[in-house]
Amino acid sequence: MPHFFDLASVPIRLAFIGFACIFGASCCPAGERPNIIVIMVDDMGFSDIGCYGSEIPTPHLDALADRGVKFSQFYNTGRCCPTRASLLTGLYSHQAGVGWMTTNQHAPGYLGRLNDECVTIAEVLKPAGYFTAMTGKWHVGFKQGVTPWGRGFDRSLNLPAGGLHFSNQTGSKGGTKLFLNGQQVARDDPRFDPPWYGSDLWTERGIEFIDEALAKDQPFFWYLAHVAPHFPCMAPEATVAKYRGKYMAGWDQLREQRYQRQIDAGLIDKSWTLEPRPEQIPAWDSLPFEEQKRYDHMMAIYAAMIDEVDKNIGKLVAALEQRGQLDDTLILFLADNGGNAESGVKGRYNGEHPGDPHSDVFIGRCWAHLNNTPFRKYKHHNHEGGTASPLIAHWPAMVKPRTESDDWITTPTHVIDIMATCVDLAGATYPDNFNGNVIKPAQGQSLLPLLTGEGEFSSRPLYWEHEGNAAIRVGDEKLVRLGRRGKWELFDMQLDRTEQHDLAAEQPDKVTALAKRWRKWAKSAQVLPKPPAKSPRGAK
Repeated sequence: MPHFFDLASVPIRLAFIGFACIFGASCCPAGERPNIIVIMVDDMGFSDIGCYGSEIPTPHLDALADRGVKFSQFYNTGRCCPTRASLLTGLYSHQAGVGWMTTNQHAPGYLGRLNDECVTIAEVLKPAGYFTAMTGKWHVGFKQGVTPWGRGFDRSLNLPAGGLHFSNQTGSKGGTKLFLNGQQVARDDPRFDPPWYGSDLWTERGIEFIDEALAKDQPFFWYLAHVAPHFPCMAPEATVAKYRGKYMAGWDQLREQRYQRQIDAGLIDKSWTLEPRPEQIPAWDSLPFEEQKRYDHMMAIYAAMIDEVDKNIGKLVAALEQRGQLDDTLILFLADNGGNAESGVKGRYNGEHPGDPHSDVFIGRCWAHLNNTPFRKYKHHNHEGGTASPLIAHWPAMVKPRTESDDWITTPTHVIDIMATCVDLAGATYPDNFNGNVIKPAQGQSLLPLLTGEGEFSSRPLYWEHEGNAAIRVGDEKLVRLGRRGKWELFDMQLDRTEQHDLAAEQPDKVTALAKRWRKWAKSAQVLPKPPAKSPRGAK
């Protein structure tokens, strides 16, 4: 039997429940296993799509949510590389060797690449008969020799990291290379019908890979890792033009509107206080008109990137329908971290035509505050603004839309659960050993009971650490720390998920107990010992 347990001493009873949840008999007999598509976007905030409160129209994602299910308390790791490592392996990122980014810091949890003690979803599903493909951003150790084709993917079109949106892009990411099935190819290769925009390319090439799978009469697993809406923010001008001027209302008003839509949709509780605008962010009405126009255009570019992703969701769904595969395909959509406040309050707005392939735009902290409505903090952090992600699941054959009374799946879930879900649905075997290496026990649980409403999904603690930021969530109790030397804060997630009322001073014993539990996990999961802090230079 494959092994599964919480490294921080889950009781034996729960461990056995975990076996059943993750690696019990598959829900589908052989020959009837679903195709699986995991779609992840890069640097998108919790509230940036329509069904999670946004003013950006995302009709195709909203349709998937309406016909499937959506999660209100799904978590990522708060940063790009760690989330990708956790998604691909079902481990906490430090266990997989990617506790920070892709620099080797010469500590087991910080190798900067997927280690040899983990397996990817592709490596597990391929022996079970799946055709495996990935397109888009890789970023789990490419420069150290960890590649999609070396970690189980039959087909791939990938960037080593990210940041490339246009085939003719220049600037800081202009030298980014492109690889097709293990061979470097020119970005203007005629097979890609240049000039292209990345969200189109990753989707269209992935659909071609689907056709290969169907020709081989194999179920398929496709990991679609969009580069959008990560900086440098850029999109086709026709799409940007749709949004230019729509952000002149400003972040104060738009954030209140998102918050109200979230309440109306049942996504958040109306008793949760909207996190106030930090004092470093200016009131919108205090800005000169020309500065407002600058900020408006920055966010218009970002909104256009979300629009382009959504357009390609529609393209993907239509392709599945045309091939008679939509009913039998599980589609999961999520984000790798919260909205990105890098480049600070001013953001970055460089280039003769900001938003084009030769510009350099970061939307900055002011708009990240909107992206993460209603939460605190941003990418990098383990407060909710850094780690809360949308999750939409669509699978007509097995997942039925929720009624109004239970519209949202509120159970806390995590990116580590994606591996377990894939293994469960594929009827695959998660290995104890692989390529002569002992493999670490999977840490997640299959989401199937939550998707179908049948079976048990066991409660368990969840853990985070990145750049000294840290958190543990046990039930509705969350202990979170800002930085290695920060004070622990304690929050009741049922009453105060926006983290506005710190209970640490009132419940010091609880703080001590949870901090001890976090540290025990940190030692067992290769978070500790921790190498010296690294400069953010080169961060992706």
